[in-house]
Amino acid sequence: MKKFFGLLLIGCFFAGPAVAQTAQESKPTENPAGNQGQEAAGQVKVQVNLVNVLYTVVDKKGRLLANLTKNDFSVFEDGKPQTIRFFGRESNLPLRIGILIDTSNSIRLRLQFEQEAAIDFLYDTVRPDKDQAFVVGFDVEPVMVQDYTDNLDKLKEGINSLQAGGGTGLYDAIYYACKEKMIYTPQPEPYLRRVLIVVSDGQDNFSEYSREEALSMAQKAEATIYAISTNWTGVKQRGDKVLEYLAKETGGGFFFNTQESEMETDFKRIANELRSQYSLAYVSTNAAHDGTFRKISIKTDKKDLRVQAKTGYFAPSQ
Repeated sequence: MKKFFGLLLIGCFFAGPAVAQTAQESKPTENPAGNQGQEAAGQVKVQVNLVNVLYTVVDKKGRLLANLTKNDFSVFEDGKPQTIRFFGRESNLPLRIGILIDTSNSIRLRLQFEQEAAIDFLYDTVRPDKDQAFVVGFDVEPVMVQDYTDNLDKLKEGINSLQAGGGTGLYDAIYYACKEKMIYTPQPEPYLRRVLIVVSDGQDNFSEYSREEALSMAQKAEATIYAISTNWTGVKQRGDKVLEYLAKETGGGFFFNTQESEMETDFKRIANELRSQYSLAYVSTNAAHDGTFRKISIKTDKKDLRVQAKTGYFAPSQ
């Protein structure tokens, strides 16, 4: 039996549900005027997959660009061109943020810096009555120390309660945070940005779930992962490659530092990205509701620009 959160959890972004949205287009048919009020006789409902994508664009120096237009982009699904139906710049979406902090023995000497940087980020980013965040500490298993709230003092208290010890169950922490807290958020809204910020060295040695299972759950929850490495040796290790992979696949970012003071800068960069993004939506040319994973690619013809977006989504199963 898979492990669960240390505390029982009760229970996730643009224009629609977390996964590819099933929209219905009504097509009128030729009917007598007297039947106009009878939907079954007067309309044919066609289900379509409306796919939503939030993404960031940076130049070769890593600077955020927020002045591009719809005509600067093209989108492909499984290599096939798609028609962009909706496009916009997003700087004010409500945020649902999960802070996952590694509390294993391997980061014992760095935990204080992680806590201070995470607290500063939340105070700078979370807007009361609009954004919410939760905090999970993880070693051999994830433990919820503060559930969703916009109360910054409670979030601070939760972060400060974390203590180091034990092994590292990174994949389990990501899996459960996404499954229990990202797919189902309190007071669901149609416009949400779901973000998971992972602070860890990435050296998983205790999870029951695999890296791919953790990634799959994050993709199903439409959660974007930002990963901040706590490996300050200056040399990338295997765990750093894991964190970088998870961030890239979900459209987030990976931050590798050489000293603890850079962590504060990383959090500020994440905050800026969350307020400097684009959104687009397209109706997939693949109408099958088969639950398969479909690859997405967003391209721009502008020179020396890089699009940072999720690499795909799971189609509806029904």
